Amino acid sequence: MTVNSHPLATATSWLFVPASRPERIAKALASGADAVIVDLEDAVAPQDKEGARAALLAAFGQLQTAERARVLVRINAHGTPWFDGDQQALAQLVAQGAAGVVLPKAETAEAMALLLPALGAQGLLVPIIESVAGLHAIDAIARAPRVLRLAFGHLDFQVDAGMACAEDESELLPVRLAVVLAARRAQLPAPIDGVTVNTQEAAVVQADAARALRGGFGGKLSIHPMQVAPINAAFAPTDAQLQRAQQVLAAAEAAQGGVCVVDGRMVDAPVIALAQKTLQRHQQAQRRLQTVV
Repeated sequence: MTVNSHPLATATSWLFVPASRPERIAKALASGADAVIVDLEDAVAPQDKEGARAALLAAFGQLQTAERARVLVRINAHGTPWFDGDQQALAQLVAQGAAGVVLPKAETAEAMALLLPALGAQGLLVPIIESVAGLHAIDAIARAPRVLRLAFGHLDFQVDAGMACAEDESELLPVRLAVVLAARRAQLPAPIDGVTVNTQEAAVVQADAARALRGGFGGKLSIHPMQVAPINAAFAPTDAQLQRAQQVLAAAEAAQGGVCVVDGRMVDAPVIALAQKTLQRHQQAQRRLQTVV
């Protein structure tokens, strides 16, 4: 199976769950999220790291095979005291069917290579770009072995770069574009945008997700189950968009490579490609309905 054909290559909603709360893993898998990231990093206090790791290992064995394939674990960053222990746990989780690892503060391909033994032949890697150093090395990171998709950690990036973004985060547009272009250069699936800190207003979450989609991202991280549905809704095409895409593809097929017009607008290769992507987003939404346990 290639990276681009992996089920999580088109996943749109990625929900974090603290490893210290293993009882939430099954609930997260049933929330409608395409992927669940069990977090050993930011969500777990230093004194609780080892206990959370043990709790995760115990809880993972209770999941069904299909559920395990939707789970990744965010380990602690390279250079922290917990990195080596997290690697050992990661190896056990991947051997039992976990999809792979989310690496925070990814800054070098060399650090990512340290995870390859734990990932084995099947485990995949999602590096988070959340520092200036990570952005500087983004092409090497994107082209590293076993990388499934890039993710953008915009909150940590702001801190590292000394930025103080407005509510619309317009200051980060060049950085987001850089992440999207790096993924494209490496021929990776569209990257995953960062979290929305608002866990009360679905409209805010959906607006952030819609911005991510317009900007070339293929998914979004989330920190609360409430955020899953708005993210899924933003990435799924509307009925009107789906109908338009189907009309374009039907007209193109009927034209057999010739020029065609739909609703007074010429249909050319870029229009057809956009219609195909719209159909793919619809298919992802349909698959979600069959996947959620």
